Amino acid sequence: MRNRSGLSGIASSPILVGAVTVLVVIVAVFLAYNANNGLPFVSTYNLKARVPNADALVKGNEVRIGGVRVGIVKKVVPVQLENGNVAAELTLSLDKKAEPLPVDSTLTVRPKSALGLKFLQVTPGDSSKGFKAGETIPVTAAKPEPVDIDQFFDMFDKPTRDAIRQNLAGFGNALAGRGPQLNEAIGALRSAAVNGQPILRKIVEPSSNFAGFWRALEALSATVAPVAETQAQMFVALDRTFAAFARVSRPYIQETIEKSPPTLDEVNADLPALRPFLRDTGRFFTALRPGVKALAETSPVIAESLHAGIPALNASPVLNNQLQPTAEALVDFQEAPGVFNGLELLTDTNLLLKPALSYLTPSQSVCNYWSLTFKNLADATGEGNSNGHWLEFISYGPPEGPNSESTFASAPADQEGDVENHLHYNPNPQTAAPGQGKVCEAGNEKYVKGETIIGHAPELWGTTTRGQVEK
Repeated sequence: MRNRSGLSGIASSPILVGAVTVLVVIVAVFLAYNANNGLPFVSTYNLKARVPNADALVKGNEVRIGGVRVGIVKKVVPVQLENGNVAAELTLSLDKKAEPLPVDSTLTVRPKSALGLKFLQVTPGDSSKGFKAGETIPVTAAKPEPVDIDQFFDMFDKPTRDAIRQNLAGFGNALAGRGPQLNEAIGALRSAAVNGQPILRKIVEPSSNFAGFWRALEALSATVAPVAETQAQMFVALDRTFAAFARVSRPYIQETIEKSPPTLDEVNADLPALRPFLRDTGRFFTALRPGVKALAETSPVIAESLHAGIPALNASPVLNNQLQPTAEALVDFQEAPGVFNGLELLTDTNLLLKPALSYLTPSQSVCNYWSLTFKNLADATGEGNSNGHWLEFISYGPPEGPNSESTFASAPADQEGDVENHLHYNPNPQTAAPGQGKVCEAGNEKYVKGETIIGHAPELWGTTTRGQVEK
């Protein structure tokens, strides 16, 4: 009865009831005010993180992993990195269940709503090593760079909106009245999908390296990124080109498209018949290539010949008029008695002379020896001075010594004693005859001093003569 009377006394006191009520309200307000900063007396996993741009991230924003709230951002301050760039340092208060966060985790600042509210998304990595409490997540973990919704809508500027409007109008005009064709196309998609399954299975096989294709495409895009402005100019030029096509689309391009299928049918029917002709033409031009190459080298000579041949062709009618009586005279000569006997004797004579002529002719046709002989004789008998011609008064002193050419000799000259006396004689020099090559040895011998040499000299001054025609 005493305790019950004591409680009744507290409840009956308005001051005590009011004090307890105010205390409960204060505690509730305190807990509600600090709810965003974490509940008191609750252990947390505190980290620091650096991002290139806080992007309107403020104190109290959520930290999420997999879409689940695991903490809050307690502080955002700017810091300067070692390379001189400015970044934002975030102080994170995470739940203990997120500890330890793998060191290869990534951070992304993402929008929570279209009104600009943000949150920090953490994507844990698969490393076995984690960040200890109080450590700093480096700025390299902040990727990829976020794109805000306002940045997304900024790309729809007035020129883009106008172009989209024109595209929609063009697509609408292109699709208008083509319902049956669209229905047929949609009906054909089923068979295309069925037939495309083997191709798709082949594409997704590891051996096809389809992922490598996309990586290469990404590398290509990164390569052409510096020339984006040039590509934009190209698209502007394409717009002008297609605008020009649009002006002639009807009836010219339309008629071309309509006539293309029957033309292709005709081509498919004619090509098998044309294939042998094309094959033979390829072989012909392949065989003609060496001749064309030689013709290119000799074209200057051919051009000169054509220029020189024009006067000859102009004079050819006169020659043609003289050919007929000449031919008649030849026929009469042929029919004369004894002509055939004479021709046979001439043929036999040529056959007898052929070996000798084939051996002697190069001495003149190649080495020019006969012309030089007669020219030297003419010079020797026709040139001189007031005392007479050279052959009339110049005396030659033959060499002296044993077996020299000045007296009778019992053997070829060969040095004996102190007098230089050696015989140099080549009885059969090379004169460009068959089997000797184009060597004109006579007159070009370079004999060795102090040595008797009979036969070919060991060395020549040269292999040509004066006035020789190069072949």
